[in-house]
Amino acid sequence: MIYRSWWTRFLKPRRVQIRPSITISNQPRGNETPVSRLKGRTLQSLGLKHGDMVFVGYKSGPLSAPPGAETTDPSQPVSSTPHSATNVWDQTVTLDFANTVLMGCAITACPVEPYDAAYQAEHSIKHLSFHAYLRKMYPKTSSSAAQALPPLTPTSYKVKVPCPSGGHPSWPAGICTACQPSPITLQSQPFRMVDHLEIASQDIVERFLQAWRATGLQRFGWLIGHYEPYEKVPMGIKAVVEAIHEPPQEGELDGLTLGLPWEDEPRVRELAQSATVPLTIVGYIFTDLEPTAEDRTKNVYKRHSQSFFVSSLEAIFAATVQNAYPTPSKSSTTGYFGSRMVTAILSASEDGQVDISAYQVSEQACAMVEADMIEASVEPGIVRVKEEDRNHESARYVPDVFYRYKNEYGIEVKKSAKPCFPVEYLLVNVTHGFPQNPSPLFRSTNFAIENRPGLEDQHVENLLGSLNQLSVSAQGNRELSNRVELAKWLSDWHLVVFLDSTQLLSKDDIKNLIRIVTSPDALVKTEGWQTLMTFAHESAPSQPSTSRKDQDIPQEIFDQIAAEEAASREVRTKSRTRICPHCTFENDHSGNDCEVCGLPLG
Repeated sequence: MIYRSWWTRFLKPRRVQIRPSITISNQPRGNETPVSRLKGRTLQSLGLKHGDMVFVGYKSGPLSAPPGAETTDPSQPVSSTPHSATNVWDQTVTLDFANTVLMGCAITACPVEPYDAAYQAEHSIKHLSFHAYLRKMYPKTSSSAAQALPPLTPTSYKVKVPCPSGGHPSWPAGICTACQPSPITLQSQPFRMVDHLEIASQDIVERFLQAWRATGLQRFGWLIGHYEPYEKVPMGIKAVVEAIHEPPQEGELDGLTLGLPWEDEPRVRELAQSATVPLTIVGYIFTDLEPTAEDRTKNVYKRHSQSFFVSSLEAIFAATVQNAYPTPSKSSTTGYFGSRMVTAILSASEDGQVDISAYQVSEQACAMVEADMIEASVEPGIVRVKEEDRNHESARYVPDVFYRYKNEYGIEVKKSAKPCFPVEYLLVNVTHGFPQNPSPLFRSTNFAIENRPGLEDQHVENLLGSLNQLSVSAQGNRELSNRVELAKWLSDWHLVVFLDSTQLLSKDDIKNLIRIVTSPDALVKTEGWQTLMTFAHESAPSQPSTSRKDQDIPQEIFDQIAAEEAASREVRTKSRTRICPHCTFENDHSGNDCEVCGLPLG
């Protein structure tokens, strides 16, 4: 094979622009030889063997031979002796990547891998996205046979029953190295299943906080939303929250009692799936707020680096929820891997204001909870490892558990996690935020929220009365604006869920309602909606009859009369109010003395 055919075979398919100023050598520096002089040479005459490294260089200007370098006649063969002074491989090649075209694109413009460490550090990305982690484990360059095998195996710390060796009775009667789990070393998880939590509107959180502000009791809610690509993390995923559904619960000042599983979950999931953008449960949120004694408008700052961010009890609950809602994945041997359920906490920031934080727990935490290895402790930031139990009814095997940390001398130390270890080893941080231009799927949050007895009650009579009032307004002179108001009022998650529970509309009409919740005009044409409006008109209190003469008066006249009456009432109110010249208190009574300071009003 001659050199020219070798060059064409390996470089031309990659679209490398060959110019007379390209040089080649077998050393990083020195002994450069122009490519034009290698025409007609064979690999053997060049002294090339399998595995040799070739250095290619590009210079924009004309090449000149290095001082003292011998020129070679292109027509003469070159000795293959390694130390020959006339060996062409004793001359260079450095490639100017900025001017080289490789596979149709400049090398400097080729995209980096989604798991590139330099890119992650430059953009302050602490964890790889799940799909970037998969790409790192099995890059595209892997063999087709390797790519066909599922690369992930869910973490499990349970004893294998029965034992694969089959040489002894199953646990707890016997155990061996083939069926027992390996020792555990807790470490930070390099990836996360969800990279960002986005709440579609601040009104969603404010509406959720109203119950705590009114009662002082903690609240819990399921996050209803969907998943989207997250452009700020390579191959990232974000959970977008469109509503918060509150299950039955009993709030307390320092916690709450929650029943799992909750009865309405199948109905809520089915209804959420019928939306224009199919929705699901993407996580949960709860409050941990306590007003300060000095200033009731501020809250106690209790979650920070010197105490804890997530308590051990909350971490175990998060692992339980994540185990209950695994994520389907064809990259796993079991068909499932990890979970996209996010934990959101409303607690106080350093300045006493309400702030949101979001987390997940690691796959190690989920496996330890599934194996019943850990439990909460009295200290919120500490997780306790359970003792081994060989009773047949409550058998529990606990392998050795370790964690690493740096001591006061900066040396990494491996320490046993028994009997306890810091909860931070189980956490995965998730960023959160609100969109710059909010466009929530549900445009209203005014309807009474479910499961707030005594605070907000949902009644069919109130629903029908509101519907009747809005429908009558929508048929008036300002039909367009009132129809917009009706459409916005209907675009409420809590309203749709309550309508579904009343059975006033059929299942098909309810699904139709949530599908067209952003354009309800299509709903009012359905037969089910007309039936509902009939119920609303019949159940509403009778309106005073208006004469034909009143109907002929334009609506603008009524608005003007109402405005004048309101202005006159305001004038009368101000005329009755007298300001005390001593303490500036506004007195609205007819007496002569101030109610506050007791001095005469003058």
